[in-house]
Amino acid sequence: MSDELGSVPRSGWAKMVSELHVNDLDASLDFWNAIIGFDVAFQRPSERFVYLEHAEGHQIMLCQRHGRFETGPLNYPLGQGAMFQIYLQRLQPVLSRLAARNWPLYLGPREIWRQVGDWEHGQREVFVQDPDGYLLMLAEHAGIRPT
Repeated sequence: MSDELGSVPRSGWAKMVSELHVNDLDASLDFWNAIIGFDVAFQRPSERFVYLEHAEGHQIMLCQRHGRFETGPLNYPLGQGAMFQIYLQRLQPVLSRLAARNWPLYLGPREIWRQVGDWEHGQREVFVQDPDGYLLMLAEHAGIRPT
């Protein structure tokens, strides 16, 4: 029997997917599933690997650290210099789950408008770190207006 449980992501294979090396796969899965809202598309338990997908089309992979593919020291917080932006239809359900867990917020929530050409694009956003310190910006669209 294969230890590959699950199937191809519902939305198909994304053209680019990040794989995060994590210290405790179970703790990371709890965060990404129960708080952020991702589901397991498939997993390879013998490799401590999961491929996650979100109903809104996002995909990410998590793998328990094993030394392979580590190009340098991995000290907390992991992912220094990288930020993962996840745009959601509704930010409030995630904010509620973060609050229910007393999960620390890195920044926000806030509403911010950024200029793009002759327009300003607005979003509501919050920044959080996962159990290994990877920085996530979770956001929802707040509109577009002329500058």
